[in-house]
Amino acid sequence: MNTTREIDTDGLAGRIEAFPGFGQVRDAAGSAGVDAYLVGGAVRDALLGADRADLDVVVDGDHRALLAALGGEARSHDRFGTATVRGEAGAIDVARARAETYARPGALPDVRPAAIDDDLARRDFTINAMAVPVTEPGRLLDPHGGLDDLRAGALRYLHPGSFVDDPARALRAARYASRLELSVEAQTLAALRAADLGTVSAERREAELRRLAADRQPQRGFELLAEWGLFDLADDGGELIDAVARLLAEPPWSGIADAADAILAAAGGGPDGAQELAAVRPGRASEIVAAARGRSGVELALARALGAGWLDTYVADLRRVRLEITGDDLLEAGVPQGPAVGRALDEALRAKLDGEVSGRERELEVALQAARS
Repeated sequence: MNTTREIDTDGLAGRIEAFPGFGQVRDAAGSAGVDAYLVGGAVRDALLGADRADLDVVVDGDHRALLAALGGEARSHDRFGTATVRGEAGAIDVARARAETYARPGALPDVRPAAIDDDLARRDFTINAMAVPVTEPGRLLDPHGGLDDLRAGALRYLHPGSFVDDPARALRAARYASRLELSVEAQTLAALRAADLGTVSAERREAELRRLAADRQPQRGFELLAEWGLFDLADDGGELIDAVARLLAEPPWSGIADAADAILAAAGGGPDGAQELAAVRPGRASEIVAAARGRSGVELALARALGAGWLDTYVADLRRVRLEITGDDLLEAGVPQGPAVGRALDEALRAKLDGEVSGRERELEVALQAARS
């Protein structure tokens, strides 16, 4: 983990102004006459030298004026005073500055309009509690010492009750610590180890774990959660996560399964179906297809990561093999409707996969013989 970082604050304005979509936000804020701020991850990432970021904008006042100036169709979340609008360079999140209270641990917050300082104070970690006015992107608002923590490579909560209010923040901590190579500050670590994830809905826990699984450093993130006692990582889960992530990043495996689904499954050691498939030792091409056909992409990816190298052949080539004939051809040839049609097609496909037949006529010949036997 890094202990110190060189951060060029003098170049902050230039990096933010270069973010795709920032010019649209700045111009819209000017035409709407609102006090708008770029907040959170965008500011953090700009300080770290990123050349693009998701734009998260907070308006000190009614955010609807900014939404109207941005134009486009907005997807609103009235309970939280937030909306997402599709901008020229992608989605832009827009919210009214707000404060939060929690009726009970793990509950969704009750919100009320507030000033920008209150909005920053409600956030999860100091490194995410910074803002810049969109009209002055070189002026950093940093009331909680986020810049110093970023320089020190430290992840620090904003207040001791942070993980009581929202224990899901403890899951988020693993994502930030792993991706940004941060060490968790001692008091923050003690508090997140004590977080009661049982107060958080299963849907929210799943959503946070999926975000971690989809992140750039999922292996380290899940290993941190295991170290903190917040996730039951399988004995070989870390290695399996890494193997699956690398597998799905390159052809022919890219696109076979949703990477987040597969990595989350790998963290738990993989489904039983993947373990069983990895133990299969098929020989002929038809045996490979018989073993792999009908399996989910997650099962296939995990079985391959567990050592089933023969699945490369299936994914690259054999899964695309198709017969030139169909069931209609068999019906026209006099085969009665029923199980014989499926049995005949299966036999023709087996013969084709194993190189015993080639071409439509030979496929039909083998299928008819199988149907009549």
